[in-house]
Amino acid sequence: MSGVAGPGANLSALRSHNAALVLRLLRDAGEDGVSRLELAARTGLTPQAVSKITARLRAEGLAAEAGQRASTGGKPPTALRLVPGARHAIGLHLDRDELTAVLVDLAGTPVAARTAPFDFGAGAEQAVGAATAEVRALLADADAAPARGGDGADGGPLGVGVAAPGPLDHGSGVLHRVTGFPQWDGFPLRDALAERLALPVVLDKDTNAAALGLTTAETAESAAYLHLGTGLGAGLVLGGGVYRGARTDAGEFGHQVIQLDGPPCGCGNRGCLEALCLAAVARGDRTGAARLLGVGAANLVRLLDIDRVLLGGRVVLADPGPYVRGVAAMLAEDSARTSRPTVPVGVVERGGRAVVEGAARLVLAPLFALG
Repeated sequence: MSGVAGPGANLSALRSHNAALVLRLLRDAGEDGVSRLELAARTGLTPQAVSKITARLRAEGLAAEAGQRASTGGKPPTALRLVPGARHAIGLHLDRDELTAVLVDLAGTPVAARTAPFDFGAGAEQAVGAATAEVRALLADADAAPARGGDGADGGPLGVGVAAPGPLDHGSGVLHRVTGFPQWDGFPLRDALAERLALPVVLDKDTNAAALGLTTAETAESAAYLHLGTGLGAGLVLGGGVYRGARTDAGEFGHQVIQLDGPPCGCGNRGCLEALCLAAVARGDRTGAARLLGVGAANLVRLLDIDRVLLGGRVVLADPGPYVRGVAAMLAEDSARTSRPTVPVGVVERGGRAVVEGAARLVLAPLFALG
């Protein structure tokens, strides 16, 4: 039977969701942990349901005791905590000229990382082969490293989260006409890597991967992550979650046309923000590049009523000051014209690792009912 899930499947999904809620609270509590009664109060589950879930998590090595709480009468309650080292996830960032791989634990803490040159313009087989080799080398590095003190049995990587330039289809794992690399159009990158690595693989745009980290690290209900590196894109957090759009096309920020008779862009249009901004970067005009980035940011803030703008990407991170000041100035000018509150601008946490660590979170997110 296809297309319709029976009651058993629905019940199984509900159980998984409840376990994910409990795991998220254990993760957020840190080393101090949280008691079963506190878990029941915060999730709305019955104490019996929480006891069953936590017993299963302990049996799987994902949770452990964190000591006892002070007694309020009767037996002191026992706190439980997440065991970060019980499982790991791999993040893989495929940039146009560089590959970065990272292994993180359940708390999202990196335990091993590698960076290597990468040619996105090479044939698919060569590119997939290079990515596969780096992931295998990353796992070998992690195996050779001294024990990290985890008290849970590592069941191996849960999977690989891959962040790549867009546009692409997050659901099917297929690349579309990546700007400047149309030969990738229609290539099933997710399935190709999954077959090579014998691991589950999740594919998303690099900007969406970074934005996923904002849903746990930032408090804003809406935020825009603007990534200026070898290209220009945006990751959007709306309503507290990553917004991808129906076809994962949301956030093609760099291809808004702001000069009708402007220079040609790799996407086929003329006068795209990306083409203008990268041209300013190439001639060393950081002030001009920042002002252009600020124009685009102001358009985005007006369109979506964004609460916060965060900047990242290797161009910005090489010298953040001019870009933060330039974007902030443009947003302040726009706010003055519209009588809107000024939107704060900052640099994304984790700097150059925002994308690759976000890629690893693509694997972890379902485990904690996120993303």
